[in-house]
Amino acid sequence: MNTPSRSHRIPGRPTRLAALAVAVVLLAAGCSAFGGDDGSEDSDGAGGAGGMKVALIAHGGEGDAFWDLVRKGAEAAAAKDGIDLTFASDADQAGQARLMRDAIRDGVDGIAVTLAKPQAMKGPVGEARAAGIPVVGLNSGIDAWKPAGLLEYFGQDESVAGRAVGEKLNDLKARHTLCLVHERGNVALEARCAGVRKTFAGKTDNLYVDGTDMRAVAGILTARLRQDPSIDEVVTLGAQYALTAVDAVREADSKAGVATFDLDKDLVDAVRDGTVRFAVDQQPYLQGYLAVDALWLYRTNGNISGGGVAPVLTGPAFVTKSNVASVAKFAAEGTR
Repeated sequence: MNTPSRSHRIPGRPTRLAALAVAVVLLAAGCSAFGGDDGSEDSDGAGGAGGMKVALIAHGGEGDAFWDLVRKGAEAAAAKDGIDLTFASDADQAGQARLMRDAIRDGVDGIAVTLAKPQAMKGPVGEARAAGIPVVGLNSGIDAWKPAGLLEYFGQDESVAGRAVGEKLNDLKARHTLCLVHERGNVALEARCAGVRKTFAGKTDNLYVDGTDMRAVAGILTARLRQDPSIDEVVTLGAQYALTAVDAVREADSKAGVATFDLDKDLVDAVRDGTVRFAVDQQPYLQGYLAVDALWLYRTNGNISGGGVAPVLTGPAFVTKSNVASVAKFAAEGTR
C-alpha cells in the first residue's frame, strides 16, 4: 500500500508566520517535509527550550481522522512548550522511514514515532540514536519500543484491549465475530484481533481489506456477511470503519451487531443510539500530547515517563450508551 505522505509544520509561536509561509512554499514545490533551518532566531521558548524542534512521524494514511486527533494533541503540547513541531505521516513503511531520515537530516531535537511495522523503522531509529536525537514511541509498537532503544512509549496495550473486547462480546452472547483488519501487517491491529480471539468463547475470523478504499471495504464486508449469516458481530479496528460496517450490515440484511476500536465525533451519535454497541477509546489526542511533551521534559529536566522500563498506557476505556455523554462534548470539539 503506497499512500501519499502528509506533513504539517506547527510553529512554536504564532508570530512565526514567515517560517510557516516558507514551509507551505516548499511543500507546494514537492520538497521534503523537513526543509532545514527556517532562519528564525526564536530562542525564548518555555523552560529554556526555545528553538526546540520536534518531529512526529506517524504511519496514518491520508484522510484518516484518527491521526488528526493525534496531531491536535501534539500541537497543543508544542504550543505550551514553545516547540517548533513538524507532523508528517505516510502509510507506506518505506515512506515513513524516509520521513524519519528527513527529520534526522533536518537536525531536530527530538522525534516521536509510531512503530506499526517495527522492522521498517529499525534502521532510522538507530540512525537517530547515533545522531544523539532522543526518540519516543506512541500508538503502535508496545512490544518493540524497548528493543528498538526508544526512551518512552505512550499508547494502549492492544493485546489487553483485544482481550477486553472478547470478554465484552461474551457478555453480549455473541457466537461468531468478524474482525475487520484495514491494514495488513500492522502489528497493533493484528494484536487487537489476536486478543479478541484469546478470550472470546465463540469463533473469530479476520477479514483483511484495503482501508484506503472505503467503497471496496463496504463491498467486501457486505459480500462476506451475505455469504455467512452465522456472523453475529463485526468488530472494526478504527472508528471510520464502524459506520461503514453498519451500512454493510444493513445492505447484507444481516443481524450482526457492530463494535469498534477507537472513537471520533461521528461515532458518538451511533453509540448513543445503539447503532454501534461500544467503542474502545485509546485517547489519540493524549498520545500525541504526551509524546511531544515528554521530549520537552527530557530536554529541560531529564524526565523519562515510566522510567524507561514501562509504557504509559492511554487505554483501553470503553465508551458505551451508558457513558457516552461524558465524552460527547470533547468529541464535538475534535479532541476525543
